Amino acid sequence: MIQFMHPWFLLLLLLVPAAAAAMGFMPRPSVTVSGVAPFRAAAKRRRFLSLPQLCVLTALTLTVLALARPRTPEGTRKIRARGVDIVLALDMSGSMESFDRPHGMSEDEFVRKLQSGAIGSRLETAKREIRRFIKERPNDRIGLIGFADLAYSFVPPTLDHALLLERLDSLKAGELGSATGIASPIGSAVRRLKDSASPRRVVVLFTDGENTAENRLTPQAAAETAKEFQVIIHTVGIGGNNAYAVISSPFGRSLSRVGNDLDEKLLRELAAMTGGTYFPAADASGMRRVMTEINRLERTDHTAPQSAVYREHAPALALAAAAVLLFGVFLYALGRPRLP
Repeated sequence: MIQFMHPWFLLLLLLVPAAAAAMGFMPRPSVTVSGVAPFRAAAKRRRFLSLPQLCVLTALTLTVLALARPRTPEGTRKIRARGVDIVLALDMSGSMESFDRPHGMSEDEFVRKLQSGAIGSRLETAKREIRRFIKERPNDRIGLIGFADLAYSFVPPTLDHALLLERLDSLKAGELGSATGIASPIGSAVRRLKDSASPRRVVVLFTDGENTAENRLTPQAAAETAKEFQVIIHTVGIGGNNAYAVISSPFGRSLSRVGNDLDEKLLRELAAMTGGTYFPAADASGMRRVMTEINRLERTDHTAPQSAVYREHAPALALAAAAVLLFGVFLYALGRPRLP
């Protein structure tokens, strides 16, 4: 069924009979002759519009129909739902190379799983769960910041998740320093999000240590800035009390127990200041639970709105009007009377 997007343009069709009447009363080409008797019979004949005039009227009709935008419905299509703008700030200090032994696992089994690659470092575990998180949020613009001594923005908030995953895979512990600066990544993330048009802007900060980097901006001051621009901060404390580092020596590789430097009090404070939540992730299973919970908490409305799809007829009508008008001009030029 054909519909008209601008039906009021159809009123212009009233111009067509008016133009036809005007053309009917237009004077026709004439010459001066000595007598008119031979033409009296022809003068009594019924006057018809010429073919060029009919072409002009047809072109006018087609143009009016094109202006009315006739179209045929062809179904509906989904429009991408508006998502959340998220910046993931990941600790890349040297301590992120540590390995966390799951609760209840013996040391012998832990060593076997380390050797087989079944247990990854804190950084590799975080990257694996962040990768899953990104894949489950196709409608969100997500950015990536790495930090240690200072923060570095690897990817601004983007829908190009292929690029995001590529950069995430390339992150290595220690390449930005060995200290942990928590204020810098928050400040950098807020700069990326403060002008966002998204109804919800979120920073998820992952760290396994306390704030040890020297920075004129304190973590609390950075969180105050986030609060000012309505940016929510979720914090994730990585690691537990059963952590080990792999030590290389001339005698081979061995495990060395490492302490837990996580400043949970600070992370809880930063999250609470902005309306966010602190999540502890003592090991790989804990990290998976945390990312699942954040994914649920920052839920996007995935019920995409529907948009009707139409087949437009106006372009074809406009082309037809132009073709008919040109044909009429050609006929007029061809049949125009000439005197020797």
